[in-house]
Amino acid sequence: MLVSVIAAAIAPGISLLIYLYLRDRYNAEPIHMVLRMFLLGVLIVIPVMVIQRGLQLWLGETPFLSAFVHSAGVEEFLKWFVLYHFIYNHTEFDEHYDGILYAASISIGFATMENVLYAIITPVSFSSLLMRALLPVSGHALFGVLMGYYVGKAKFASGRSSKWFLAISLLLPFALHGLYDWILLIFKEGWLWFIAPFMIILWIWGLYGMNRANSRSPFRLIHREEEIKL
Repeated sequence: MLVSVIAAAIAPGISLLIYLYLRDRYNAEPIHMVLRMFLLGVLIVIPVMVIQRGLQLWLGETPFLSAFVHSAGVEEFLKWFVLYHFIYNHTEFDEHYDGILYAASISIGFATMENVLYAIITPVSFSSLLMRALLPVSGHALFGVLMGYYVGKAKFASGRSSKWFLAISLLLPFALHGLYDWILLIFKEGWLWFIAPFMIILWIWGLYGMNRANSRSPFRLIHREEEIKL
C-alpha cells in the first residue's frame, strides 16, 4: 500500500518533467544534468523546512506571512539560488529553453519530495493526490518555468538588462507563488473559483514562455539547415 501511495505521489512530477524535457525542440539537454537539478530540488526540502520553522517561531503566522514569507519567499529563493549557482554559468546552459528546463527540474524535484512527504504523513486518497497533481505540483513546475524563462533571457542579455531579468526571475515566481498560497489561506470555501482561472492563466503564460524560448534557440537555424539537406 505504501509503495503504491509513494508511486502515485511521484508520478505527476516525473510526468511533468518528461513533458518539459520533450518540449526542448532543438538541442536536448543531457539527462544526467536534468536529473541532477531534479535531485537538488529534492534535497532543498530539508533546509526549506528548517528555515520555515525558524521564521514561524520568529515572526509568527498570519495568512500574509505564511503565503509570501514562510512559503513563497523561502522556497522560491532557495530554488533560484540553486539554479543560479549550479547551472547559470554551466557550459550546458547554451540556449534560452535550458533555463526553463533546469529551473522547472529543480521546482519539480522540490514539489515531488513535498508530495511524497504529504502522502506518507497525511492519510490520502486518490482524489487528494490527483488534486495535488493538478495544483501544488503543476504550480511549482509553472513557477519554475517562469523563473527559468527570465533566467534564460538574463543569460543571453548583457549589462543592466541581464541584471533586470535576473531580478524578475526571482520576484515573479515569488509573487505568483505567494498569491497562490494566499488565495488558499484566505478563501477557505470557494477557493477553487479563484485558483482555477489562476492556474489556467499560469499554464497559458508558461506555454507562451516555452514557445518563445524555443524560438530564440541558436540551434534552430542548424536544425532547419539539416531539414533542407534531408
